Amino acid sequence: MKLADIYKNLRSDLREIERELESSIQAEHPDLNRSAIHLLEAGGKRMRPVFVLLAGKFGHYEVSRLKQVAVPLELIHMATLVHDDVIDDAATRRGRATVKAKWDNRVAMYAGDYLLARSLDIVSRVGDPRAHRVLSRAIFQMCKGEIEQIRDFYNPDQSLIRYFHRIRRKTALLMAISCELGALVSGAESPTVRRLRLYGYFVGMAFQITDDVLDLTGDEKTLGKPAGSDLRQGNLTLPVIYVLKRGPKAEREQILAYLRSRGTDGSLPVILEGIRRSEGIDCAHRLARRYLDKALSMLEDLPEGEPKESLRLIAEFVARRSY
Repeated sequence: MKLADIYKNLRSDLREIERELESSIQAEHPDLNRSAIHLLEAGGKRMRPVFVLLAGKFGHYEVSRLKQVAVPLELIHMATLVHDDVIDDAATRRGRATVKAKWDNRVAMYAGDYLLARSLDIVSRVGDPRAHRVLSRAIFQMCKGEIEQIRDFYNPDQSLIRYFHRIRRKTALLMAISCELGALVSGAESPTVRRLRLYGYFVGMAFQITDDVLDLTGDEKTLGKPAGSDLRQGNLTLPVIYVLKRGPKAEREQILAYLRSRGTDGSLPVILEGIRRSEGIDCAHRLARRYLDKALSMLEDLPEGEPKESLRLIAEFVARRSY
């Protein structure tokens, strides 16, 4: 199953959103313009705009109105990626050079800031102040999550609760409000808006847990970046935390030495192999599945039809994806 197959009924509306994205990032400064286009050309799953469109089908569906939140949400997502690449000193993403690698850190930071500013300008056209409040609160929480992640780099004393708080702010929140805002601006009923927000939240949690597993178990060709990038940057994910708490002593000590030396002591390939053999991977898969089951339960009372089925298929894609 591919996302393209799930998205097929939205193809024409997604093309319109893609055109709007391209138009919205045009800038007068050459480097700013080229770097923003470079980001857009890298593509992506466009899950946030898709969530907006599908949620909008539970109210009065009007793509000209829905794109006023779909485009800003994707721009915010792109902005966070380019800022992450600076913080992580990442050279590649999705198999392409990052903005910071192709230009430099200054251009990357300004490109991210520019995308964020454009997103706020576009969403201001939505007349509903509830949408503005939802988005502004989400941006605040996302920034808080990024600060917490930086604070915890190479810190072995992390609980799973702290990890869940971090990925909620980093990933799940933006997916949750994509569903919420799509339903809100289309005039869906309040219980439907709430159910769709929770669906997006649970899918977002499962998505990030799965992403963290793939970072440890995938290969560079599939991931578009080196395997183990999170641990290399000092970012501890669920399987690593599990091994530190419950893994064999030898493997715990290897990871601790690596973290305390900030990556200079120990062999990352050896450490990754130990994590792959651990129960931490299975634990992560089980937790991701639990979140997906919760997401599917949020769909139960929604009207039957193509939008509901597409949301179900997206959840199942998250459970089985390899990229």
